[in-house]
Amino acid sequence: METRELIRLSDVSVRSGDRVRVDHVNLSISRGQIVTLIGPNGSGKSTTAKVVTGVLQPTSGDVLRKPGLVIGYVPQKLSIDHALPMSVLRLMQLTGRYSHQDVMKALDAVGIADLARRDVQSLSGGQFQRALLARALVRNPDLLVLDEPVQGVDFSGETQIYELIGRIKHERDCGILLISHDLHVVMAETDNVICLNKHVCCTGAPEQVMQSSEYLSLFGPHSERTLALYNHHHDHEHMPDGSVAHDGHAHGAEGHHHA
Repeated sequence: METRELIRLSDVSVRSGDRVRVDHVNLSISRGQIVTLIGPNGSGKSTTAKVVTGVLQPTSGDVLRKPGLVIGYVPQKLSIDHALPMSVLRLMQLTGRYSHQDVMKALDAVGIADLARRDVQSLSGGQFQRALLARALVRNPDLLVLDEPVQGVDFSGETQIYELIGRIKHERDCGILLISHDLHVVMAETDNVICLNKHVCCTGAPEQVMQSSEYLSLFGPHSERTLALYNHHHDHEHMPDGSVAHDGHAHGAEGHHHA
């Protein structure tokens, strides 16, 4: 692996019985880099994140991790029993024992140190997402995996959280895998975008991906955020099980054409 590379997925596929969850996915994440996974519901984004974190083992392909890699994970959903009061401090200790000083430092890093003793149930959507981010940061991770980190947050809150994620990247020099259903706010800080629909449809800088015909076909041709400045052409089709047919064979290659 390169010196700053943290993780690399090579030709990774995940199957559940006859169903293909992801098909021949390649990606790498290095320190100081934000890689954003985008794609429609059911496209394999969360499955890919689980492979990265080691929660899920691929059916085929290779996962290469930096030795001693520490990963902080913010899940897409976290169910909390509202009948049981839980403080932010208690939330921070659910996945490990950390010193009070380290917990407060992580809460301060995301701007909610003053809410440490507040009940989690009373937090706004943005405050709760910051608490989850702090819970990932307290591990002092090399790599942050953020699965839809702005769920339940209003637009201005989204902007603030994305700005915070960018600041964390610069201050900690960590790598970040960000899963998003939308790209318009993350453009400023995202280094590489991977458009996923079971397989990698297209990849590149945000401006390139947002202008590709594949992105347009997945997210709608009338999006005000997209301009077809270059075309991305498939030379494959999807099989019923979700795999990719290419020249008569099922795998994950695709063709690119730049106008």
